Amino acid sequence: MNSRTASLSVERLPEAEALHADGLATRAVAADRRRGRGAGVNPAGRFEPQTVVAYDDGWGGLEDLPPLKTTVQVERARTIITRNESPDISFDRSINPYRGCEHGCVYCFARPSHAYMGLSPGLDFETRLFVKPNAAELLERELGAPSYVPKTIAIGTNTDPYQPLEKEHRITRAILEVLAKTNHPVGIVTKSALVTRDIDILAPMAAKGLAKVAISVTTLDRKIARAMEPRAASPHRRLETIRQLNEAGIPTGVMVAPIVPCVTDTEIERILDAAAAYGAREAGYVLLRLPLEVSEIFRDFLLREFPDRYRHVMNVLRSMRGGKDYDAEWGKRMRGTGPYAWQIGRRFELAAKRLGLNKNRVKLTTEHFQKPTNGGVQLSLF
Repeated sequence: MNSRTASLSVERLPEAEALHADGLATRAVAADRRRGRGAGVNPAGRFEPQTVVAYDDGWGGLEDLPPLKTTVQVERARTIITRNESPDISFDRSINPYRGCEHGCVYCFARPSHAYMGLSPGLDFETRLFVKPNAAELLERELGAPSYVPKTIAIGTNTDPYQPLEKEHRITRAILEVLAKTNHPVGIVTKSALVTRDIDILAPMAAKGLAKVAISVTTLDRKIARAMEPRAASPHRRLETIRQLNEAGIPTGVMVAPIVPCVTDTEIERILDAAAAYGAREAGYVLLRLPLEVSEIFRDFLLREFPDRYRHVMNVLRSMRGGKDYDAEWGKRMRGTGPYAWQIGRRFELAAKRLGLNKNRVKLTTEHFQKPTNGGVQLSLF
């Protein structure tokens, strides 16, 4: 965002909000350094005692800082299946092969998790990544535990399992190989076309009622998608991915997520129409969530990309979040409250019903599960 744009956007805001927006502008990382990234700021995590800000003291030198590069660190995980008891989500266990996500989606609710690594939920989240190379080994061991009872495992609930890292590290594929070998059900959420690489595993699993995939489509506008999700697949490639998965016999749905008020909410019906035309059978949606540090990162994005809408977007969002940027209460965090949230829900329901989406939801089965032992599948004696 250049200085003239920043000035224009700040002048349109109330005094308190203007001061806050000006603070965001002073913490922004130079555009040349973050080219191709989603976040424009790199705030310290909430657990850090100090904050470091690049500041031009008049002697120059900031322009000489190198562009941000993606770095990858190995994390030797001790466990791989994450459990949850959240009453407003449909699964109780998940797997996250990676920490951080190179897709760089500016709205990603998972960004605050990077603070646990002593890193920023901003640019660090999309440039300083962690891989778990022992994920498949751990999974086989955990599935083989005497006390393990199978239920659908969700993959892609935090960071994308098919982000660019997966091309090289193939951790998600290794996990799927274990699940296929043990006939364990899996549900995948991604916004990457790379998932089609694993059709050879997913299609046989789907034939036994063991696999389904949801493709996240936030917008069909390529310009908005490039700004909000700079390294994710284009909207058309995501629709094409739905088609390929559906033709392979893999139950495929679309997630209209997140719905950003006054930016993408006008596209709900168009996204559902397009997804259904490409073969989606199910659909869901989630309202924009701005937990913890995500609020600052997203507001900075609005000031850069939609300065004329900044106040309107935030006011409408807060009207659905009890006057706050975010309300984490179970049952409300995904959908919001109030008239605007109600309208979004009814529009989605009517469009989905008209298109026949969610008419026959695919339920995955655990009846074929075979517990592994000693790195292999336990065979029946009879």
